[in-house]
Amino acid sequence: MKSLGQRAQGLRLERMRDSPLWAGEGFRNRHPVLAGLRDAVAARPTLSDFLCGGPRRTPAGPLPTHDPREAWLRPPQSGLRATWLGHSTVLIEIDGHRVLTDPVWGARASPTRLAGPKRFQPVPVPLAAMPDVDVVVVSHDHYDHLDHPTVRLLARTAVPFVVPLGVGAHLEAWGVAPERITELDWWQSHTVPGTGLEITAAPSQHFSGRALSDRNATLWSSMVIRGPRHAVFFSGDTGLSTEYATIRDRLGPFDLAMLEVGAFHPSWGDIHLGPANALKALDLLGRPPLLPIHWGTFSLALHDWDEPPETLLALAPRHGATLLMPTLGTPVQPAQAGPLRPWWRDTVARDGAAPATPAPAAPPPTADPAAPQAMPWPLD
Repeated sequence: MKSLGQRAQGLRLERMRDSPLWAGEGFRNRHPVLAGLRDAVAARPTLSDFLCGGPRRTPAGPLPTHDPREAWLRPPQSGLRATWLGHSTVLIEIDGHRVLTDPVWGARASPTRLAGPKRFQPVPVPLAAMPDVDVVVVSHDHYDHLDHPTVRLLARTAVPFVVPLGVGAHLEAWGVAPERITELDWWQSHTVPGTGLEITAAPSQHFSGRALSDRNATLWSSMVIRGPRHAVFFSGDTGLSTEYATIRDRLGPFDLAMLEVGAFHPSWGDIHLGPANALKALDLLGRPPLLPIHWGTFSLALHDWDEPPETLLALAPRHGATLLMPTLGTPVQPAQAGPLRPWWRDTVARDGAAPATPAPAAPPPTADPAAPQAMPWPLD
């Protein structure tokens, strides 16, 4: 099945094995896992839990969307604008250039079009109608971040890709020319030719794999995009770690942070943030404006679909966090953010249900390098 991708070979594999993150036959999380992030009593979800979930795992109808194409015709006055297109797909306009993160236009986060998590509604803009972008950034190779049909279409263009080590093997297998692929280890940087944009791969706490036999065969990372005037942080998928403070010190300050807030579970605390830990990560990053990602598109966990935004709304004041929570497809400039409106409640009201109960705040974390790493659910 072509959507599974390709394992690295030859010089690419040799470079991966030279990474300090390589251990045995795959990559590993190097930095400390924080104690108290997992509920030791919580049972891990089973396949049956996912297949027989409750009615509020998905919204009752399509979420409100906005067509941003007219707005994109005018450059952002502040020099920095972000358009959340669903899940972790964001078009970032920064200092006169465009960056597209984790582009997923496929109907399912799955190796097949016949089964697997189905998106709640189409992307607000068809891929063919997207403006030209200067670079595509991919955080890791899970299906909800690296989408085979989307990459096949992007392969027909001239856009370059910046990805973690090993992910280039998938891209080449799907038709992307090797000279358009740059693979980075953590803390390595790449300047996109002709743009002045520097992209740096930074630590994250996650895992990788597109099949049961290739766990951790490619690297995962967060990404920092820095232009002449602005810098943004893109988390990809990650749990909370002490590395966020290091990222701030080495690569900050940031004008915008995009942190994952959805698809979490009490037993997965070390490989996904969820809303409560996203706010703790934001504190460590220096509290830039927060654009939540990784929610509102696929049902990848057992929580209510609207629990991430409701929890963020409840906990943000105690963190002094500035939330940017536009509807899908609505461009937002961090420097010109207006009042937040909980638009997702309009969908809940049509359903006749009450909004999700915010998740309880996790206890304050303390560093515990000896904390064991748990085996997470293999899909995301």
